[in-house]
Amino acid sequence: MTSFIRALRFTSPRLPFICVRCRTYSAQTGAVERVISAFRSVSGDEGVSVGLAVREQHGKDESVHRCQPPDVVVFPRSVEEVSALAKICHHHQLPIIPFGTGTGLEGGVGALKGGVCFSLRKMEQVLDLHQEDFDVTVEPGVTRKSLNSYLRDTGLWFPVDPGADASLCGMAATSASGTNAVRYGTMRENVLNLEVVLADGTILHTAGKGRRPRKTSAGYNLTNLFVGSEGTLGIITKTTLRLYGIPESMVSAVCSFPSVQSAVDSTVQILQAGVPIARIEFLDDVMMNACNRFNNLSYAVTPTLFLEFHGSSKSMEEQVSITEEITRDNGGSDFAWAEDEETRSRLWKARHDAWYAALALRPGCKAYSTDVCVPISRLPQIIVETKEDLIRNNITGPIAGHVGDGNFHCLIVLDPNDQDEVQRVHSFTERLARRALSMDGTCTGEHGIGLGKRALLKEEVGPLAIEVMQGLKATLDPKNLMNPGKVL
Repeated sequence: MTSFIRALRFTSPRLPFICVRCRTYSAQTGAVERVISAFRSVSGDEGVSVGLAVREQHGKDESVHRCQPPDVVVFPRSVEEVSALAKICHHHQLPIIPFGTGTGLEGGVGALKGGVCFSLRKMEQVLDLHQEDFDVTVEPGVTRKSLNSYLRDTGLWFPVDPGADASLCGMAATSASGTNAVRYGTMRENVLNLEVVLADGTILHTAGKGRRPRKTSAGYNLTNLFVGSEGTLGIITKTTLRLYGIPESMVSAVCSFPSVQSAVDSTVQILQAGVPIARIEFLDDVMMNACNRFNNLSYAVTPTLFLEFHGSSKSMEEQVSITEEITRDNGGSDFAWAEDEETRSRLWKARHDAWYAALALRPGCKAYSTDVCVPISRLPQIIVETKEDLIRNNITGPIAGHVGDGNFHCLIVLDPNDQDEVQRVHSFTERLARRALSMDGTCTGEHGIGLGKRALLKEEVGPLAIEVMQGLKATLDPKNLMNPGKVL
């Protein structure tokens, strides 16, 4: 049975699993107590938990994958504690699963082989802000929103915005991006340095301790090796990030279109015209209907673009003029503007709430998000073909996407107890991924591989690349303790 179908077995409170694990404990009580005692000597009594509720909380993310709780959850307060705890795990050959905020979408935090979850929320310091150099170093408990709140009075911000208020180190671990990536890039382009604790407790600084140049050509790019590694190579305990000046002006707009083709054609033409647009998001008619109902809005229920422009007043006039001309030529409506901060926030909240709006279409069902990404010239074709595939197979799958960089999501809502529907959705997701691969794209633009896309990764990069990845994993983690069962 495929990993997708296995993931849809929502046997939520895994009591039989926990009972089996408990019997293991009773058979090895002395050894387990010694390990837990060692953990407590590092992080204190309050820094170690074996309670079922805490373990289940740390065994699941926002994905469809079922809860797979760890045996123990530890709450380190510093990199020194992370290192000491990792050394204990390494000595006892216990799997290590890093945990940030649990907002991932690919089952990346499930403890497939039991082990120890490192919950990093207590490491929440913003460190080494250099306003004049536009960079900052943060610990893994710092989230995107909390960093921007901290930066509020500096004139700086960190623009990478995946929607969820995710941990910044977790965002680095999954190479997250989001609505602003078309202008500001993904996490991969915005991480300057990482502090990583390896499986044996060794502390590595990927670009050299304390270094933060805007560019470097010194040696292998170890920073980007760990960006997107999903906790399988080490625990990210600090990340140094690029910051940006807050734009003089920001303005958002909504434009509706008569067809999917015309909306996506407009996107491609806007980018080809060199407009430095900050956000350009596509929502199909099903998604617009869901957003209207969920957020009490009244936008046209047709394929729609949400756009945002950043810059000086003069530069934005030119951006808007070119964009309006392109959309008009493709049959787009007049722009509905959102100029003040409150209106803009409400507009983008509607976009970020798309997941919950989709779920509300079928109360009691579950949602699964696809994540393909293709070269932007292939975007009109793949979205049109995907929309036809959804309709043909009677699948509820509103489409929303960061179409400015070729990435879009089908937010599929399904009944996990309907095996016919589960099979139809599985077949659809396989077709969609292979459709993207046939167009020189990828099976995942920003969510990561996690549990469900490992077979597709092999198809995407080929057996030799997989062997190289396995060799890197074996070098850095020869005992396969770091988040085992993910990616490879």
